[in-house]
Amino acid sequence: MNNNSPKIAVVTGGSRGIGQAIVQSLAKSGMHVFFNYASQDDTEAKKTIASVENIGGICEAIRADISDQNDCDTFIKTVLSETSAIHVLVNNAGIRKDGLLVMMPPSNWDEVLAVNLRGAYLCTKAVLKPMIRQRWGRIINISSVVGITGNAGQSNYAAAKAGLIGFTKSIAQEVASRQITANVVAPGFVQTQMTEQMDDKQQQEIIHRIPMKRMGSPDDISALVRFLVSDDAGYITGQVIQVCGGLVM
Repeated sequence: MNNNSPKIAVVTGGSRGIGQAIVQSLAKSGMHVFFNYASQDDTEAKKTIASVENIGGICEAIRADISDQNDCDTFIKTVLSETSAIHVLVNNAGIRKDGLLVMMPPSNWDEVLAVNLRGAYLCTKAVLKPMIRQRWGRIINISSVVGITGNAGQSNYAAAKAGLIGFTKSIAQEVASRQITANVVAPGFVQTQMTEQMDDKQQQEIIHRIPMKRMGSPDDISALVRFLVSDDAGYITGQVIQVCGGLVM
């Protein structure tokens, strides 16, 4: 690997929230970042690109449904055609369709598992061969503390996030000899568009449960991701690191 060239990073779901913060952080560290977005509306993706350009970074957005194999393969092939390398993959894309299991339609189960877990599988599989050839890589899967503790009304989301943990540990064992690491970042409650949908009472109830008495910020997550993809984290693999202000200990 040419250490003088910028590393190439792929971030799924990078147009807002935690994903946007990760794109910004990796670009600020000098990486050339590609991210996907699924919406027909590219407004948020353009905002992410503008924010990166404002700090002197480089990023590109590609519309792709990562739960679809053809879309995912095209996304990764597009990156490789431009750069010939992928050094970092952050599987961040995720959706929620909450509801009690007895009332959950199969479509809500399938859609959440498709994006949150199948998408990570497809993207990881697509980048592994180039990472193995270059004998260096970093894979970060964004899970959730819900994948560890479970949560009433989120059986589909919790199953997907728990699945990411087992998936990551398995991949870490498969590719460690090629100097490729795979780790999980498990956020707690983070102030994003998802949590902003809660009313003030719900937010205060959550904050009361957190020992640090505040929700996390996307930057709290991106700071850890930025470290885990660095050379300094080369001996850390197969780990699940919670970023939750002490909510889960």
